Amino acid sequence: MAAAQGLGWPERCAADVLAEPGGGVGWPVSRETKPESTVIRLAVDGAFAPVIEESAASAQDVTGMASEAGEPVVPDAEKDRAPRWSCSGGEWPRPVSCRVIAIANQKGGVGKTTTAVNLAAGLALHGARVLVIDLDPQGNASTALNVDHHAGVPSIYNVLVDDLSLESIVRQVEELGGLYCAPATIDLAGAEIELVPMVARETRLARALTAYDRSDLDYIFVDCPPSLGLLTVNALVAAVEVLIPIQCEYYALEGLEQLLRSVDLVRDHLKPDLALSAILLTMYDARTRLAAQVAGDVRAHFGDVVLGAVIPRSVRVSEAPSYGQSVLSYDPGSSGALAYLEAARELALQNLRAGVAD
Repeated sequence: MAAAQGLGWPERCAADVLAEPGGGVGWPVSRETKPESTVIRLAVDGAFAPVIEESAASAQDVTGMASEAGEPVVPDAEKDRAPRWSCSGGEWPRPVSCRVIAIANQKGGVGKTTTAVNLAAGLALHGARVLVIDLDPQGNASTALNVDHHAGVPSIYNVLVDDLSLESIVRQVEELGGLYCAPATIDLAGAEIELVPMVARETRLARALTAYDRSDLDYIFVDCPPSLGLLTVNALVAAVEVLIPIQCEYYALEGLEQLLRSVDLVRDHLKPDLALSAILLTMYDARTRLAAQVAGDVRAHFGDVVLGAVIPRSVRVSEAPSYGQSVLSYDPGSSGALAYLEAARELALQNLRAGVAD
């Protein structure tokens, strides 16, 4: 299986992207079968471009089946989750200093945790060292990264409330070298109330990060809870950048103004250098006109801040956390994995604007 040349980011991966003609949910895919090979085309910038050419022999080894959602059906999914492709091109540009990025949106279910986990995995796959701080009491990022976070485990709660050092709770993620997690436990649910009487309650996480040795890290992602309470404010004060995932549905736009207002307030009173560095469109359903309209409106309003990658609705993305994996390792050939890989690459290329590490 060989990737076609001169096609931008798709040529970087040789993936068995198999789908019915038309693609179903997510990015449109067409498949042309010839006697000697099968050419799979992915819609890029409105046109179908040949991405993968598969020999007839290798094509016979694949079931060619597709789910109703347009995702590849993989036999023995629970037993065989070894990567079925590899990305070439070596390491991506690294930042001069560690980038601290809060992934925030007070609306629930827009893909904050999924985005934090998969962007971190994508960057770690290409040489970056990444820490994910789980600041959501639900602990979903900890679950997705397969890090123990049952009650009683030292967690980010103890850092915020008990002044425990951040270093003492950070755990290596088994799935991927260079990826770390500061877990959250259910104790964090009460942190909002416990922080209220504390001095400098908005800067507790920032102080912990200042004391933490970040010299060996390239990125820190803070996965925020679905609210604009003290936990999210702590994340915004600790971060230098904000990444906002926006679901491609009308309701997702309603709370965006309130979130941006909160970012402005934090910038004006607590963190002058806080910047909105990226907006990521998630849960894009190519079958609906509304999704395209929402995506167009967001791009028209925010311009280059919106990443070019669009995350499609994907069964594989939803399934991956139940296996304690990112979608990049759970099903690296799926449309969701490829989309998150491209979003991670775009984030890495932002480093070129301010220079890269030697």
